[in-house]
Amino acid sequence: MSQITRDDLRAAVGAGLMSEAQAASLISLAEERDGLRARRTGLDEPFELFKGFNEIFIVVGLTVLYLGWSGATGFSLLAATNGWVLGMVFGCVSMIGVALLARYFTLRRRMVAPSIALAIMFGLSAVQFSGSFGAMLDLNLQGVLITSAGLAGLALVGYYFFFRVPFTVALIAVSVVVVAFGVATLNGALPTSVEDIFLLSADGPFAVLTIVLGLIGLIIAMAFDMSDPHRVTRRAASGFWLHVIAAPAIVNTVALTLFENGDAGSKVALVMFVTAMAVFAVIIDRRSFLVSGVGYVVALSISVVEGEGAFFVILLLGAGLVLLGAQWEAMRGAIMRALPVFPGKNRLPPWSNPGALKETSA
Repeated sequence: MSQITRDDLRAAVGAGLMSEAQAASLISLAEERDGLRARRTGLDEPFELFKGFNEIFIVVGLTVLYLGWSGATGFSLLAATNGWVLGMVFGCVSMIGVALLARYFTLRRRMVAPSIALAIMFGLSAVQFSGSFGAMLDLNLQGVLITSAGLAGLALVGYYFFFRVPFTVALIAVSVVVVAFGVATLNGALPTSVEDIFLLSADGPFAVLTIVLGLIGLIIAMAFDMSDPHRVTRRAASGFWLHVIAAPAIVNTVALTLFENGDAGSKVALVMFVTAMAVFAVIIDRRSFLVSGVGYVVALSISVVEGEGAFFVILLLGAGLVLLGAQWEAMRGAIMRALPVFPGKNRLPPWSNPGALKETSA
């Protein structure tokens, strides 16, 4: 009798023979019976962009197909304003076509890269429809952009709940950011530079809005993570993409503000903040917060230490990051064992300690 693989279980979910929760339970049970979870030392973040080169080949074909369709239908907001009826028709046809392709490549074939590409194409098709809808309402360009992002975000929410492609969560987050910033500019305030979006000391509400949206994204991402601490379902993958969006929003806003102040107290606070984010990243077992803060540490090293000394500090930083990557699980285990029990600790990913593993599975 041949062994049943994860792909077989995913196919069974796609065929409606079992639910995703049942498949995840079977995977978890199989790993526990094999003793795999007790032997795993890394408990690494699951991250998969493609399973093989055939998926890349299909993505190329889908991209060429979509570009041809977009060129033939005149996909652009400008074209939508010149003919909103055709823009809405073509947008609907495009979304239906993408959904049919996703039904095959996502639900049936369970392909990763084509699913991501189709999610992006669905979002662009939704923008084509919603942009044309905004033009029908005779809105100005700003109103069209807000309408496009809002309606596209709603369409992507439906797409996510039907196809469960984790990357779609990142697209939804981007649409929320666009709508929020669009609404913030209705009073005439516009960021004069990219830094204004992250500098709390800059004029306008943009930096505050950025960090608030980042914190909301972090809360939702943690909800995904804590509902699947062993990271065997697509909820954890959805949380990963939200962390990718939320981490730069939070870290860049605080770190850039401290870095731009330039005084000694702000520099010390920057080092403390990045250190705190690094510890937080280790605790929740997500490296995105750590990666987001590395650039500021490098820039701070160059500004504080002059000449060749700066490169020596950067050399030590690089060595530290490599060591942390190599010994992530050991360091995380030590930190988690040292921390007292706090609400939600047993819902975080398990760490390399048999006692902790039993605690997290309780």
